[in-house]
Amino acid sequence: MPALARTSADFLDAIHADVWHAHALSTAALPVLSTGDAALDAQLPGGGWPVGALTEILQPPGVHSEWRLLLPALARAVLGPVLLVGAPHLPFAPALSARGLAARRMLWVTAQSAASRLWSCEQALRCAEVQAVLAWLPQARSDQLRRLQMAAAEYSKLLFVMRPEAARDEASPAVLRLHIQPYPCTSGHASAVPDTDSLYIHLLKRRGPPLEQPVQMQAQPAHLSLLLAARYALDRSTSRA
Repeated sequence: MPALARTSADFLDAIHADVWHAHALSTAALPVLSTGDAALDAQLPGGGWPVGALTEILQPPGVHSEWRLLLPALARAVLGPVLLVGAPHLPFAPALSARGLAARRMLWVTAQSAASRLWSCEQALRCAEVQAVLAWLPQARSDQLRRLQMAAAEYSKLLFVMRPEAARDEASPAVLRLHIQPYPCTSGHASAVPDTDSLYIHLLKRRGPPLEQPVQMQAQPAHLSLLLAARYALDRSTSRA
């Protein structure tokens, strides 16, 4: 038995490096883009957002934390146009520009129907100038998402699709699937007390072993948190005077 165990271990070690071992994070040849958060990068295959693949982001009703999650990478490493398809709200350009994503780089497609949104996404992924596509597709089916996944892979584009957390149990072709919320989650249910200083990221699907605990990242930029803390301390001292 010991000899058989050694033989099995030697065989696994000899498997080609491109073959993913389920007990470890994948080191696939897909290029990646750092998320801008070291703790999150450490839990993602390759160490960042996959380029040429679909990343699916699920959120509870009324939560829109996608910009906090994606903005560091889009602002620092994506130099070309960023296409927004079906965004539920008009992005506040001055705030995004202050964080490094200039308004002139953003293209907003106000497609209303599911079919027009899907068509816009696929055409954008085929466009040589566009580097990243952010799409809000609450009712997309698995086969429709697969078409987008194939287009992202063929043209090597960043693709992020925002969907409601109700789609959590649906099949998805996404290479990476996340559930994000600005408060802790216990047994699949959100806490009643929000924590505005943190963003909790549950990795629902990745090429790697399951991750029981969410990745916690700061929901606000560090310098903004310091300013708010200083303002809070000043307000308290003033009220006591």
